[in-house]
Amino acid sequence: MAIHIYLDEVLKERKITSKELCKQIGITEANLSILRSGKAKGVRFGTLNKICYYLQCDVGDILRFDGQLGEAEQEE
Repeated sequence: MAIHIYLDEVLKERKITSKELCKQIGITEANLSILRSGKAKGVRFGTLNKICYYLQCDVGDILRFDGQLGEAEQEE
């Protein structure tokens, strides 16, 4: 995948557990785990907005593009 997830690093910097974040933004721990692992196929803008709000960060702190076309897109 060409988009990399850095949510764990931001959580560590803020000293917030994923469980705490789940309570604040109203999603399940399972769904946040999928996002943190990089296995999510998408994320709602509303969810991303809440994550950034509660962590006081920018989208670019959590999601980064590596400049490459993802593998799935190359196969099409």
